[in-house]
Amino acid sequence: MESSEIVREKEHPFARKRWIITVTLVVLTFLSLFYGLFAGSLSFSLRDIIEGIQDEGSTVHRIVWDLRIPRVLVGFIVGTCLATSGALLQGVMRNPLADPGIIGVSSGAGLVAIVIMILFPQHMAFLPLGAFLGAFITAMVIYALSWQKGAPPSRIVLVGVSINALIGAATSALMLLHSDKVQSVLPWLAGGIGGVSWAHLNMIIYYAIFAIILAFFGIKHIRVLMLGDEMAKLLGHNVERSRFYLIVVSTMLAGIAVSVSGLIGFVGLVVPHMLRLLVGNDYKYLLPLSCLGGGILLVFADAIARSWFDPIELPVGILLSFLGGPFFLYLIHRGGKQRDFR
Repeated sequence: MESSEIVREKEHPFARKRWIITVTLVVLTFLSLFYGLFAGSLSFSLRDIIEGIQDEGSTVHRIVWDLRIPRVLVGFIVGTCLATSGALLQGVMRNPLADPGIIGVSSGAGLVAIVIMILFPQHMAFLPLGAFLGAFITAMVIYALSWQKGAPPSRIVLVGVSINALIGAATSALMLLHSDKVQSVLPWLAGGIGGVSWAHLNMIIYYAIFAIILAFFGIKHIRVLMLGDEMAKLLGHNVERSRFYLIVVSTMLAGIAVSVSGLIGFVGLVVPHMLRLLVGNDYKYLLPLSCLGGGILLVFADAIARSWFDPIELPVGILLSFLGGPFFLYLIHRGGKQRDFR
């Protein structure tokens, strides 16, 4: 029996739901982008926004065109990257607790980004590349330390959690040594997209498109890995090469997100897991829906964070931590049931 037939046999109970979930997420995508344009301390009507965009000298134009539109678009891209990264990691490791933030990949990207912001602020243009390199090096260290006649998923998760703790300590030490420059970094550490502009969008959009394309090319690999290492090998699949490729792509996505948004957690944990409950484990459906779901969640969460707590603007990373923390505890309480992934 072909691997695709095995996956299809396991997934048929979800087939009827998929088109409903897909249509719902497409509608929510447009609603989230639309809502993001209206959310904020200043309220505008649809007519105000349309006229303001055309009038370059108006206050509405500066707020909507220069601030809200790039913020919404960057937020959607960041959410997409984080959710896709999490979906890949969960599939590769067959573990619902796998997430770029939890296993240390995002922390590695964040450490390098903080080094650039504190020590080399004149080279901010290299922030996306630096964040990716930080995430990539972290992933390779985790992979190397996990290797023992292969890199079993459970070992990768345990090593990743340990590396995450070490990177957290290194980040704290760096901030203590440069306490005079910490104030400018704190909002970034909290996670948010409050200061983004068209320049930030231009900085990440091509990297993001490239990484998403690579992720979609990896669907055929991850569908086989989901069957388990032994079955994948029996089907003639190179397990370690596929796992390495998918981890690199996941790392790239996490680095892109971290470079502009800081350390936003739990998007990569919550979105793929919730969609898996709705549409099943087949990554032909789960991955593209995770792309949409991550963008929707982050745009809505950011809009709420900047409009519901007036006169302050709550960093979206803090809001998502309040939401994601209990969800993470729920998964731990369930024991991280890996049977859901087989």
